[in-house]
Amino acid sequence: MHPRNRHQKPYQFATLVETHPPLAPHVFENEHGTRTVDFSDRDAVFHLNKALLKHYYGISEWNIPEGYLCPPIPSRSDYIHHLHDLVNETDIQPPVRVLDIGTGANCIYPLLATSMYNWESVGCDIDPEAVSAAKQNVKSNPEISDLIEIRQQTDNANIFKGIIKSGEYFHATICNPPFYSSAEEANKSTLRKLKQLNPEKSILELERNFDGQPNELWCNGGEALFIKRMAKQSVSVKHQVGWFTTLVAKGVHLPKIFKLLAQLGAEYRT
Repeated sequence: MHPRNRHQKPYQFATLVETHPPLAPHVFENEHGTRTVDFSDRDAVFHLNKALLKHYYGISEWNIPEGYLCPPIPSRSDYIHHLHDLVNETDIQPPVRVLDIGTGANCIYPLLATSMYNWESVGCDIDPEAVSAAKQNVKSNPEISDLIEIRQQTDNANIFKGIIKSGEYFHATICNPPFYSSAEEANKSTLRKLKQLNPEKSILELERNFDGQPNELWCNGGEALFIKRMAKQSVSVKHQVGWFTTLVAKGVHLPKIFKLLAQLGAEYRT
């Protein structure tokens, strides 16, 4: 984890429960005598997130609709820390502005980016319900709401067009692309991970805790094709963005992505 990440040590559940009492019923002591939660239980992870956001980031209200992804807070904050280092390699004048591609109902990157570094953030998504939920998460935190804007992408074919306005500049874009190439692949992978977290639970129990909308989890061609499409479309707004960034889940995709970036004449980092 990044040296500034606040989640280097095990979760302090006594403190987190004090911050967010609804977490208490989900905390238990495992066979090793360690206090933890069942990470295959959606409600447990949801309330853990709420406690982390309240305690460490001052995000007092945060919710997601049933069936939407509940993101891991430590890794999401790690992305923001690394992005901060990248953006600040150059002498920039505040405020820093970032664009989150596919912000989702949870709106986690804009909320963290603004809370952690006081950045101006724009989140966009193609799902109307996700956009509505993201706007509510922003509105529910008036201390930072003036620095965050949520925009609706209405064109499936475009990532930046219709979102980045004329004359607008962003120091960086953020993206957590759909990992999988099909619903079947997404279901199998997620259930396998949940089974590893709690092997005693039945598949039916795990399926009840399986969340994620199709556009959050998969797209034709998976993350590799999505990132390549994003790279190609970034050319049209290259003068309006300092750094285009994205997570890559599978290292096997990197050589083809690097090849495309070289063809586009782009400078890139890993």
